[in-house]
Amino acid sequence: MAAIHNNQTIPPTHFCFFSNYFQALAKTPQRLRRRVLATWTPDQELNQMRLRSGADMKRKLTWYDLIALGLGGMLGVGVFVTTGPVARDRSGPAVLVSYVIAGITALFSSLCYTEFSIQIPVAGGAFSYLRVTFGEFVGYIAGANILMEYVLSNAAVARSFTEYLCTAFGLEDPNAWRLEVDGLFKGYNMLDFPAVALIVLLTLCLCRSTKESSMLNIIMTIFHVVLFGFVIVSGICYGNTENLIQPDGLAPNGVKGVIDGAAIVYFSYIGYDSVSTMAEEIKNPSKSLPLGIVGSVLIVSLIYSLMALSLCMMIPYNKISHSASFSVAFQNIGWKWASNVVGAGASLGIVASLLVAMLGQARYLCVIGRARLVPSWFAKVHPKTGTPQNATIFLGFCQASIALFTELSIVIEIISIGTLLVFYLVANALIYHRYAINTNNPPIYTIVFLLILSSASIGFSISWNFTHLQKWGLPLFGACVIAATAIFQYLMPLGGGRDRPEHEWQVPFMPWPAAASIFLNVFLMATLKKLSYERFGVWTCLITLVYMLYGVHSTYQAEEILTEGDDNGGLRVHCPNSNGEQPKVDSQVP
Repeated sequence: MAAIHNNQTIPPTHFCFFSNYFQALAKTPQRLRRRVLATWTPDQELNQMRLRSGADMKRKLTWYDLIALGLGGMLGVGVFVTTGPVARDRSGPAVLVSYVIAGITALFSSLCYTEFSIQIPVAGGAFSYLRVTFGEFVGYIAGANILMEYVLSNAAVARSFTEYLCTAFGLEDPNAWRLEVDGLFKGYNMLDFPAVALIVLLTLCLCRSTKESSMLNIIMTIFHVVLFGFVIVSGICYGNTENLIQPDGLAPNGVKGVIDGAAIVYFSYIGYDSVSTMAEEIKNPSKSLPLGIVGSVLIVSLIYSLMALSLCMMIPYNKISHSASFSVAFQNIGWKWASNVVGAGASLGIVASLLVAMLGQARYLCVIGRARLVPSWFAKVHPKTGTPQNATIFLGFCQASIALFTELSIVIEIISIGTLLVFYLVANALIYHRYAINTNNPPIYTIVFLLILSSASIGFSISWNFTHLQKWGLPLFGACVIAATAIFQYLMPLGGGRDRPEHEWQVPFMPWPAAASIFLNVFLMATLKKLSYERFGVWTCLITLVYMLYGVHSTYQAEEILTEGDDNGGLRVHCPNSNGEQPKVDSQVP
């Protein structure tokens, strides 16, 4: 008798899973104890998990593809969707400063993403990084929030496409191409069929080829950057600096208005994280990913700030339109032709943003499917195109449905809180990975530091929102953040890391960049409205219920159920440990 070992997992059959489902529900507490903290190693994520998709994704992307994808994913969303409402209602002309603050926060977060993406170059992005660090449940919560963020933001951006397309054709009413239905609630009663058509076309394009989609994005991004240059030069050269201080000063709602605006315009930076989800399709991940992620964030931050300055110089902040802000601004200064050009260019930029975001979201769902937290059907990669077609089509349908009904203002803030939470978790994971997993330091010290850092950040944020606490709360909790980080850096040794080549890129000056990311993400989350937390709470309860009713049982079935073979041969699946070690399959042959 000979034993043949391989590392492939026996996939659970749907018949077996559903026939024993009600018995499994009774065992939910025991399975939660085994699976909630179950982790995989980076090597298992890179190799064994990828086998569950069948075919591999094709490695065709280079560093300049990544920068273009980062630019395409971010440019257009923030400037054309959030700048006008934030400038008018919150920050005033100081929306420029709001973008700077949000850009600094995104830069620190992007550094954390970059190190993880080099070490674990898989399509799962934050889901994979958190799953190998904090376990299955935290990774699942992050992955579900990322998918919610992508679906809602893509639906919102698709509706903005319709508004700018109207201005490109010289129509003053941004709702001209929408169909109003009297029987529906306000905010859900303007049906947007052009937005749905756009999502359907992009979904078909993405199902065909990643490289062709990337080339299309490069072409659109080049035209988009040229358009941005035109808007920036026109606004600064022909605008009026008095509009920056009239009628109510640079920051009419004070510093608080600027910070509140920063939390909302952070929506503009959704997109750079999608670059990390392309890791399985990059020719040289260790060199291309730092250039693609960090480079695109720096370039976009500069462009956003200049665009915001241009808008506020063209027109007083209290006259900025909530819809199609830049096109309306050119109309107000008498440049009707420029308004049409900006409308057309903005529409093109929004298409590029949607293209990249839809690329990233499908890969997130594909990897979550590999983990069996959603049906494995979503994990399949088409053998000819090398794309996750099932995930792409399903998510395209979801966001087309939302884009058909839902107004932009309803979804913006819930998008921001989901994004900030995931970036906060990734920064925590990087510190824990560096100081507890990759070294011989006791994990408890890192956990205590992270708890102190988060608690002090929350205390600072609460003090900021209550005037009577600011006098003593801000300096006290701010000093705690700085002191805790300095003491931790002094006391905790940081080597090169186990099983990690010395030449690989790492975040410098640790733990300061990751600690700053934690602090800033907590601070920006605290500025959002109560309604954002209520909607986020409902979503979190819903996805937790799905995990308890489906996810934990599906992953338990895939990873831990022991199937005994008979005496004459067969298959034996060995139960892995609670750390999620990949089971081996023993095939006995005569």
